[in-house]
Amino acid sequence: MSLSTKRASMILFSDPENHYSHRVRMVLREKGVTVEIIDVDPSNKPEDLLEVNPYGTLPTLLDRDLVLYQSTVIMEYLDERFPHPPLLPVYPVARAQCRLLMHRIEVDWSEKVDLLVLGKGREVALEKARKELRESLVAIAPVFADRPFFMSEEFTLVDCFVAPILWRLSVLDLNLTNRQIKPIERYMKEVFERDAFRESLTESEEEMHD
Repeated sequence: MSLSTKRASMILFSDPENHYSHRVRMVLREKGVTVEIIDVDPSNKPEDLLEVNPYGTLPTLLDRDLVLYQSTVIMEYLDERFPHPPLLPVYPVARAQCRLLMHRIEVDWSEKVDLLVLGKGREVALEKARKELRESLVAIAPVFADRPFFMSEEFTLVDCFVAPILWRLSVLDLNLTNRQIKPIERYMKEVFERDAFRESLTESEEEMHD
C-alpha cells in the first residue's frame, strides 16, 4: 500500500525549526488547507520520506500521487491549486516582480541564514555572514515603512519568505539597534499577529520568542 493511500490526501514533511518549511506552513495556513504535517528530525529522516523523495529534502509535499520538494515550487503550486486567497498578483508584470523578489531573498538572505543557524564553519565566515545580513536588513528597512506588506499593498508569497527570517532575528544574533529595526517593527507586528502566521508556528519556533 502506498504512503498516499495510507494517510491523508495531502501530507507535508516539515522541519519544525527550518525557515524553508515554515514558509510553506504559512502558505498552507493562509489558504486554510487541510493537511497532515509530519515533523521530521533532519538528522533522522523516516523511511516514508525517503520512499517518496530520494533526496530526503525538507519540506516535501505529497498531494495524492504528486510529490513536490523545494519550497518555492511547493508554494507556487499551492497558490495555483488553492486560488483563494491569491498570494501572487494577477498581472504578469507584478507576478514576475514577486518572483524576482523571492529569488533575491533566497540569494541575499537565505544562504546566510542557513550558515548562521547551523553555526558551522570558521568564526570569521560566520561573522561575515552575520555582518552582511545585518547590513542588508538595515539598508532595506525603509521599504517596510512604505507599504503594509513587503513592497506590496497585499500579503503575498514574498511575505512568506520574509516573515520566517524576521521571526528568527534573535536566534541569528544580529543585534540590530532600535533605530535600525524601527521601520521593520510595524511590519513584524502586523505579520506576526496574523492568525495564519500564529497557526504556522511549531512549538520549537514559538520558543524562539520566549
